[in-house]
Amino acid sequence: MSSAERAEVVPARVFGEVAEVYDANRPGYADELVAEVLDYARLGGSSAVEFGAGTGKASTLFAARGVPLVCVEPDARMAEVLRRNTEGYGQVRVEVGGFEEWQPGGRSFGLLYAATAWHWFDPDRRWELVHERLRPGGAVALFWNPHGVLDEELFRRLGEIDRRHGVAGSPHGQLAHWYDGAPGTGSAADAENWPAAEAGRDGRFTDLRSHRFRRQVHYDTERYLGFLSSISTYRVLAPEAREAVMAETARLLDARGGGIDLLHVSDLFLARRR
Repeated sequence: MSSAERAEVVPARVFGEVAEVYDANRPGYADELVAEVLDYARLGGSSAVEFGAGTGKASTLFAARGVPLVCVEPDARMAEVLRRNTEGYGQVRVEVGGFEEWQPGGRSFGLLYAATAWHWFDPDRRWELVHERLRPGGAVALFWNPHGVLDEELFRRLGEIDRRHGVAGSPHGQLAHWYDGAPGTGSAADAENWPAAEAGRDGRFTDLRSHRFRRQVHYDTERYLGFLSSISTYRVLAPEAREAVMAETARLLDARGGGIDLLHVSDLFLARRR
């Protein structure tokens, strides 16, 4: 599957069909991360644009700080929930569109950000489009929420379930101590997607920075299954396969106290258009 096909199929058809579940169960982002982004961006009243806004997990945090914001989301069902979540903020505009196809209509922005969405964008075009949409000196902020399991025995047994059902890339696929290092380190996928090297090679961006924020979270079984049901690696399974892996995961979590403790990581990359 090409990057363009992946960007069309997964966000538009997989997440949108569970928009309410996504909104209820996906974790948000650290307040410290938002503060770091805004301190770096120095907007001074300039607008920001968010791509892959989803249901507003990041949008509401920026909106609550008074940022004039355009939220761009490719799936109309996700955008409907996003509008509901941001309707109390008069300075927020929601537009339906994909990262590659969206047209700014002569607008430029002091901040462009993407929350757990950058990896869906066309790698051959994304830095060019970021450059076009930012005013000179404007900031780009890219961030993700990886997780690490604190209980090594639970990690091992969940991994066995995932392998039996052909699941890869679940939130419990890493151990917490893997995230003791620098931002962008942890799993192989984290390192592969970390944007610092791409931005450095591009040459049109400067002042590259990386930050990592950590906190421990607990999910009871029901909420954790809701979280898993919003993850693309589960959404692409056949319904009967998804039901089977969810049931087996639930039995294990219930047998081990009724939930799971995770290290919740927020990794942030910042750069500035020259």
